[in-house]
Amino acid sequence: MKKPHAAQWLVWLLCMMLGLGVGVASAQQQSGTDYLLGPGDVVRVSVFQIPDLTTEVRVSESGSITFPLIGNVAVGGLSMAAAEKLIAEKLKAGGFVAQPQVTMLLVRAAGSQVSVLGQVNRPGRFPIEIANYRLTDALAIAGGITASGADQVTLIGMRDGKQTRIEVDLPAMIQQGKLEQNVAVLGGDLIYVHRAPLFYIHGEAQRPGAYRLERDMTVRHALAQGGGVTLRGTERGLRIYRKGSDGKVQMLEPSLDEPIQADDVVYVRESLF
Repeated sequence: MKKPHAAQWLVWLLCMMLGLGVGVASAQQQSGTDYLLGPGDVVRVSVFQIPDLTTEVRVSESGSITFPLIGNVAVGGLSMAAAEKLIAEKLKAGGFVAQPQVTMLLVRAAGSQVSVLGQVNRPGRFPIEIANYRLTDALAIAGGITASGADQVTLIGMRDGKQTRIEVDLPAMIQQGKLEQNVAVLGGDLIYVHRAPLFYIHGEAQRPGAYRLERDMTVRHALAQGGGVTLRGTERGLRIYRKGSDGKVQMLEPSLDEPIQADDVVYVRESLF
């Protein structure tokens, strides 16, 4: 059985630490302060001390809900705070409630979707089913990162009317406690998991081939990944073929502690003795 890659475990661990689910959230998890309502969302609206007005309703395709006494209310594109204020104003203007205190709770946020692509087990488009939806929620519902996936994840979406690109290093986020990098995901966002960078080893290595480049990897680690040198090989006179910024390939004679870079080709020479 193939051992899961570290990033998969890290995403799972973070979800467990934060209590992040992939289904409909409980009322305690739902805080739609900056969530914009859209078609398909289900909300529960209540008015303080008037239980008969408590209503659970779905936002229609036109972006409106039907509320007792006041009829249709256009809430599409509004935050829940703005929708609460609008309903309160209509109740007061109609003379139904003198000082209405309206509370709206997001029950199901099905109107928005996020696309998760790249090196995940189930790429596709998924509904944002909870308020305060985070990057790890989206990765978890897409089945987690595959063994060939990179530690770096890219999120592209609109923020404040401008297209924004956010790069998140998952292991660093957890190991360094930078949980603020577990960014909020909004409808229309695209999440892409890169393919992990590779290096190559050939020549007199036990297992020549392409290998995932782990962070802080050195030539010594690379040789270990390749099973070490054969009986005919030698660690003396190793070569690294590395493409420079100008696109030209350079030949280096590294020490065993030389860091490996993406797309490096490590060549193990045959011993002359």
